[in-house]
Amino acid sequence: MTEPSAGERRLWSRYVAIGDSFTEGMCDDDPLLVGNGSHGEFAGWADRLAAHLSEMAQDSGLGFGYANLAVRGRKLADVVGPQLDKALALEPDLVSIVGGGNDILRPKADLDALASRLEDAVKRIRATGADVLMATPVDPAEAPLVKATRGRAGVHAANIWSIARHHGAHVIDQWGLHALRDWRMWADDRIHMTSEGHRRVAMAALQALGHAPADADWETPLEPAPPISRREALQANAQWAREYVGPWVHRRLIGRSSGDLRQAKRPEIGPLD
Repeated sequence: MTEPSAGERRLWSRYVAIGDSFTEGMCDDDPLLVGNGSHGEFAGWADRLAAHLSEMAQDSGLGFGYANLAVRGRKLADVVGPQLDKALALEPDLVSIVGGGNDILRPKADLDALASRLEDAVKRIRATGADVLMATPVDPAEAPLVKATRGRAGVHAANIWSIARHHGAHVIDQWGLHALRDWRMWADDRIHMTSEGHRRVAMAALQALGHAPADADWETPLEPAPPISRREALQANAQWAREYVGPWVHRRLIGRSSGDLRQAKRPEIGPLD
């Protein structure tokens, strides 16, 4: 895909985000954002991206509206089904669609079927004239437990790039964003990002859309963290298993999701506060 020149970079006025907990913004509890316009418990990369897009649109004399239909725990079938139906009804000119992460956690995930569903969704969005923004998974090579899904995550990432190339979509390259491999970018549950992680993903999204982020160091990894002892590491792992892994396994066993009974935090397009 050829990147447009600076004078051709597109602006958007109606952005809708669909997906799961990543796009809902879980664990980005930045008080300046959550207390100033976020319509839920968390902000997140999509809210942060929307703020940048809104500023650029307003600088050019355009109005801007944003909706976020993502809900934690949702699998791809919901993202490309009910969420996408609602998104297109809002007549967006930009849709971010990130899904499949909860699916590929399952050992029997059908990656070909996931790719087919995702491609059908992208084609449906592009048929309206709207632009599409997708995201690869983060490389889970160093993630406890989740690293077992690295092969599936890698195939999913490759499929995303292929779909984007075939249909002129944009891609946030989380797999190649090495700064995200630092555990200080991740919340205590080791599944969702901190505010700093979400901030960097928003910068990556802005770049993927053809705009240069104002922060020139957004890709630069943090300085190395001080080492911890083996005992401290074991204690941290035990606490993580007790507080997060156990409840997650329990929900799986009883067929429940963390997003059950939850609604989208921004179900209608509206201006940012």
